[in-house]
Amino acid sequence: MNIYESACEKAQEGLWNCFFDEKTGVMVNHMPVREEENWIYWWHAHALDALLDGYLRKTEGEYLERFRKEYAGTYRENGNTLLHNWYDDMEWMTLALLRAWDATKDEEYKKQALFVWEDIKTAWNDACGGGMAWKKDQLDYKNTPANAPAAIIAFRLYQRFGKKEDLEWGEKIFTWNRDQLMDPETCFVWDGMNREGDGKIDKEWKFTYCQGVMLGAALEYYRITGEKEQLELAKKIARRAVVELAGEDGIFNYEGKDDCGLFRGIYFRYLYELVTAADDCDDLKKIILKNADAVSKAMREDGLVGGDWRSVSAGEIDLAQHLSGVMVLEMAAKLVKED
Repeated sequence: MNIYESACEKAQEGLWNCFFDEKTGVMVNHMPVREEENWIYWWHAHALDALLDGYLRKTEGEYLERFRKEYAGTYRENGNTLLHNWYDDMEWMTLALLRAWDATKDEEYKKQALFVWEDIKTAWNDACGGGMAWKKDQLDYKNTPANAPAAIIAFRLYQRFGKKEDLEWGEKIFTWNRDQLMDPETCFVWDGMNREGDGKIDKEWKFTYCQGVMLGAALEYYRITGEKEQLELAKKIARRAVVELAGEDGIFNYEGKDDCGLFRGIYFRYLYELVTAADDCDDLKKIILKNADAVSKAMREDGLVGGDWRSVSAGEIDLAQHLSGVMVLEMAAKLVKED
């Protein structure tokens, strides 16, 4: 067991022991638990992803049983459905479900992924020249978190099931996101446009997960087409993220409370996919390991990781923050094991 696997185990135990509520059958969103907790659906999609990481690393039934419990609890807590007002929330869930189907071949996960995907496709409309809407009650606001993950879904569906329509969806969504929400010179990916109905792009919103999902979409397109330009684009996006969003020490900065706590974990999930697909990414491999080292040192005795990866958190830790820590550790553990 390498040092990252040991850290993974501690962080995964912290995830389960501190956040999973046996009474309600689903994870809580904060530790310690707040008196009033909002239901944040998309965090639970990433909790499922993190549990799958543990299962794939150890192939032990315990992680799979945890996944099934959290899946059932999430489904129930969301009103006995996986549909939602936020399109991006459903996309994160669909990505987790496809990974679950890959790992287990349980038809339930495939069925739900395809069912939710049909609803996701209703996000596309002509506002802003196309693109997927962020949510159903704001159809003219388009952003990367609602588009790049949808492109990844479409490309992955095509690779698994060969449906040409999915490839066409992926190409359409990916092209719109690239052309509308990416700096053509630096390849830095902007968050969204027309949030306030003025057509403006939120260029000041600089988030790691936008870089992660866009490089992930380019990588999936490369896997289908073999076009080197798509792989090169993924590398450019990944490296620009380091320049724009990491400190001088190479550690990625905390992006903010609540949802923002999850963003770095998503970037590292897709960065791992890139560095294992390309030969000339030693610099990016070092970034993964450097951040995993920081997370290991910032982990508390109870296995929890806060938002600041340069220090141990003494206060409240939310599920989003901790999941980012789990994910970067899991990516590092896989990277070292494969090397």
